[in-house]
Amino acid sequence: MTAALSWLIDDRPGDGVFRVNRAIFREPELFELEMQHIFEGGWVFLGLASQAPAAHDFFTTRAGRVPILVMRDGDGQLRAFVNSCPHKGAQVAQTQQGNSRLHVCPYHSWTFDSAGRNRGIKWQRAGCYTESFDRDGHDLAALPHFAEHAGFLFGSLEPGVPPLAEHLGEAAHFLDLVVGQPEAGIELVPGAVSFTYDANWKLQLENCSDAYHFTSTHPSYIKIMERRQCGEGATAVRSIWEESQAWREDAEGVQGGSYSFDHGHVLNWGRIGDAEAHPLHESADAIRARHGDAGRDWVFNMRNLTIFPNLQIAENASSQLRVIQPLASGRTLMRTWCIAPKGESAAARRQRIRQYEDFFNPSGMATPDDTTAYESCQRGHASPVDPWLQGYARGMMASREGGNPLSDAIGVAPARSVLADSQLCDETLYHAYYREWARRLGPVLEGLRP
Repeated sequence: MTAALSWLIDDRPGDGVFRVNRAIFREPELFELEMQHIFEGGWVFLGLASQAPAAHDFFTTRAGRVPILVMRDGDGQLRAFVNSCPHKGAQVAQTQQGNSRLHVCPYHSWTFDSAGRNRGIKWQRAGCYTESFDRDGHDLAALPHFAEHAGFLFGSLEPGVPPLAEHLGEAAHFLDLVVGQPEAGIELVPGAVSFTYDANWKLQLENCSDAYHFTSTHPSYIKIMERRQCGEGATAVRSIWEESQAWREDAEGVQGGSYSFDHGHVLNWGRIGDAEAHPLHESADAIRARHGDAGRDWVFNMRNLTIFPNLQIAENASSQLRVIQPLASGRTLMRTWCIAPKGESAAARRQRIRQYEDFFNPSGMATPDDTTAYESCQRGHASPVDPWLQGYARGMMASREGGNPLSDAIGVAPARSVLADSQLCDETLYHAYYREWARRLGPVLEGLRP
């Protein structure tokens, strides 16, 4: 770790130390650098191709503070643009999604088609424009980089980023596992939810990967699930360690674990308790036919995947796609959707939605617990006394370089891995977040050191 970052991240693996300074969550100067060098300086998740399935469909989102317009043109090609009129800068598309052959800027009525081309400047002939103006391009500004992986759309405002495949690396296999559950792919269940909380965006980043908080933060949900439980359910699929003699010998007592990948991506996972309660139970045989025993077993594991910095897919109580949008050092906007396989039965879809409603969104039993905890942490981070947080140490003696038999079974090669019982609750996967954070911000932080 460079000297510029040693006051923020104390990363000394040889000494068994990894700590984060509370200042990393509260300082506006750091937030400004995060926007410039992470959200506006690298790949970010924009949305799903299925959000604009037909010609002239569009949706709007953000890359950091920059409004983005993703459109499918008349030939069916997806494109991404800065959602800003080149005339005076107003946002051209005003709604979250829709279908339109033409977008008319509401300020001065400049018009653009679904390929981003300027199709009209109001009263242009009477405008006494110069020849230089007429020679200029007046189209919407295209993102320097826009790419798709298995229906997941990513973009970058920075021309110098590596290819998307390099950015995703081995973590892409787990995106494929999400998409590969059904043959037809996945879709967003109609209805999106947006909410804010008064705390730093990295608290959401961490919490999705945090198994340690569950029994402490969500007792109401646990108690209700226990009351609903009517004995042990039958298991639809066998796990890998039941099918492999070597795995049974090496992994006795393993209930889950984590994988850390290059570029800040992580996955934490756990064994499912009752596969019959899973909406995919009806599709277990078809999933096995497409992905084999190991791939099917992974689909039935509980998994929380984070693609740094702003995409999270939680597949536990149900399936949720989360997009993190930082607003300030102490304020964050979350946009969330229920995701589901295309073509699942009405009964499975109903079960998925009921389970989703139990756990997720501000109306569920878990999200309000989490956001209340984030805000409590943010208030605690104001303290300058003993600034080093100790929440990054669990699992350091269990973390191993490379993968393990579970990842090997599906051909995934993570940078690090942890196997665990139900109480280990690994915190070393956060190290991947902050090492990538440090890689992006390290060169520009020297001047901020107190």
